[in-house]
Amino acid sequence: MSYLQKFQFKGEIAVVTGGGRSIGLCCTEALAEAGAKVVVIERAESDAAQALALRQKGYDITVKVGDVADAKRMEAIAAELVAEGRTAAILVNNAGIGQSGIASEDIKDEDWRRIMDVNLNGLFWCSRSFGRHMIAQKRGVIVNLGSMSGNIANRPQPQTPYNVSKAAVHHLTKSMAAEWAQHNIRINAVAPTYIETPMVNAVAANKERIPIWLNDTPMGRMGKPEEVAAAVLFLASEASSLMTGAIVNVDAGFTCW
Repeated sequence: MSYLQKFQFKGEIAVVTGGGRSIGLCCTEALAEAGAKVVVIERAESDAAQALALRQKGYDITVKVGDVADAKRMEAIAAELVAEGRTAAILVNNAGIGQSGIASEDIKDEDWRRIMDVNLNGLFWCSRSFGRHMIAQKRGVIVNLGSMSGNIANRPQPQTPYNVSKAAVHHLTKSMAAEWAQHNIRINAVAPTYIETPMVNAVAANKERIPIWLNDTPMGRMGKPEEVAAAVLFLASEASSLMTGAIVNVDAGFTCW
């Protein structure tokens, strides 16, 4: 196999949670461009409109509706794909939510639980649901979306719940990678820096935070969604065949200082 062939997926079934927007949308396009048949999981089909529009490029993209925090629904989607002859070989656990600017002493119970339900529990439910079928077929790749916030405490904004959820994702990645290596399943994660997205730009408080973030970043800039997707593509591909349990920083050098 040539080096370039290692980045080709040749009709493999790839599932991308939250694959209809931002980083997830870029992951969807990257995998589809490389030949994968991509199944996007979103809470509502309307959230996947941009992903479905990629069909105009000739890509094979379908949608399954469900909330990753709903364990039974994730099990059902995984089973549906198997019944359709589309057992997932690749899972990108991208779906996640964030909350910042609230001091730990002021965090509401429901906000803490929702962040953990989506960022940590939802990621585990998906990994378990699709992983069972990967174990049965004795192969698979899982790529998790962690964060540099799983390695550091951010400033100037407090965001303990988010940071904790991503730190847990990193350790989950390592733990499951060690456990499932015997089944020929690789599990890695990417840990991005601050990414330029409409959501980030829409937060008024970020206008004051961004100069501080950039001052703390050796490369002096934020990342772009497609730069994270490129790392996900690498980890999903045979080009990373010797890697499992790795947390790959995609952070413009932020964690170097």
